[in-house]
Amino acid sequence: METHVSEIAPRIYRLSTLVPDVAPPHGFTFNQFLVDAEEPLLFHCGHRGMFPAISAAVAKIMPLEKLRWISFSHLEADESGAMNAWLAAAPRSQIAHGGLACDVSLNDLADRAPRALADNEVLDIGGRRLRFLATPHVPHGWDAGLMFEEATGTLLCSDLLGQIGSGPALRGQEIVEEALAAEDMFRSMSLTHNTVETIRRLADLAPKTLAVMHGSSLSGDGRRALSAYADGLQTRMRAAAPA
Repeated sequence: METHVSEIAPRIYRLSTLVPDVAPPHGFTFNQFLVDAEEPLLFHCGHRGMFPAISAAVAKIMPLEKLRWISFSHLEADESGAMNAWLAAAPRSQIAHGGLACDVSLNDLADRAPRALADNEVLDIGGRRLRFLATPHVPHGWDAGLMFEEATGTLLCSDLLGQIGSGPALRGQEIVEEALAAEDMFRSMSLTHNTVETIRRLADLAPKTLAVMHGSSLSGDGRRALSAYADGLQTRMRAAAPA
């Protein structure tokens, strides 16, 4: 496996690894995002087994020991599996996540005490401001949360809008239908009224870039894409409801 680096917004880098054996024949990408600033932040840790390839990719951008913040959406192998490997590689680094995730899991699982963030709290990493958004059960998990980088309008949106296959680092609105098809295949989200309303709240941020964990990220009208995605999920939820 090889990890490829692409700059998807000014000083925001996508680290992408294609795993052919997942969702064959097209495979499945696992993406992490590095926000380069005075105190750089990595969003998504990757699996433990992918740490050598991902860390080598980060080292092409900056020395690993410069990494200051580590975050992710929810507890899951591809999101948080390698977090302690990153903490070891970057001695000044610290996990930053919502207070709920810290209380439920991270105070015990992380090798160093995490920093707990409140909903809508801003983490200033020196030249960049990342707003933490508590999104319980969206995309999955009670502990879920996302981050919005205010200067570039980049929403670090985890599994939302994920697609099968690799594709280019950035595409446009066409990813929405592919993402809905992927959700039809995996059934990874619990579709409730809260799911749809949370995604509509994210759309109200009017992001310019959607940093997607699986498949291509989106450049352009993030409000439109997230709204269309919410519409598609709502249609599926209504279709599944008892008559």
